[in-house]
Amino acid sequence: MDTAQTVERALADWKGSLCQQIDVGGLFARSPIAHKWKAPLRSLMLRESVSWRLHDLLTQSHALHQAGHLLGARILLRSSFETVAVLIYLNQITAKVLAGTLDFHTFSGKTSQLLLGSKDQSTKYAAINIVTVLGHCDKRYPGIVQWYSDLSESAHPNYEGICVGYSKADRENYVTTFSNRWAKLYGGTHSDGVRACMVLFDAEYNEVWKAQMEDLEQWIEANDAMLEATKGSAS
Repeated sequence: MDTAQTVERALADWKGSLCQQIDVGGLFARSPIAHKWKAPLRSLMLRESVSWRLHDLLTQSHALHQAGHLLGARILLRSSFETVAVLIYLNQITAKVLAGTLDFHTFSGKTSQLLLGSKDQSTKYAAINIVTVLGHCDKRYPGIVQWYSDLSESAHPNYEGICVGYSKADRENYVTTFSNRWAKLYGGTHSDGVRACMVLFDAEYNEVWKAQMEDLEQWIEANDAMLEATKGSAS
């Protein structure tokens, strides 16, 4: 089975496992102390929203690739790396709370920004700059910023986005030939990028987040009195 077929099967399996609803009552029954605080719920909401968005983006990117529309496929893959970076960053700041290097109330504010942030002021929370988020993620997964940067060159009307994607110069004969070159340039490697994005997501969604949420619930239970006493100290 080639990489494209592996991606298609993985996307189909993923679709069947997408979360359909969150039962807040069930969360309270599991840990009433931990879930009286809003940050754990926002973390769960963010995790599942990322899953839905990432599946949608990668499904469309794969479909465009299969149809030979590589520019659109790469632009959607770029958005996919942005999206998985949000989950990675969420897990990174959760780890800092557990390690005692990030104030819980500051963490709570960041979960609001990640879930509810906007750049058009449609919400009261300012979105965290995605390039900043990617920079943090690159510390855990070296190379993710390079993936994003390479895809950005295709997405933007820069040298690659205009000249390389649509023209080829014959410098000896002083002739420039125009054509759509995206499939030739990236058709053979696109599925590798999709697969890499899926591998990152799988690790962060199924392993890192799950383990950390259990630890976070226990941490909140153990530190509830302190959190109550300091809840006005940070956003």
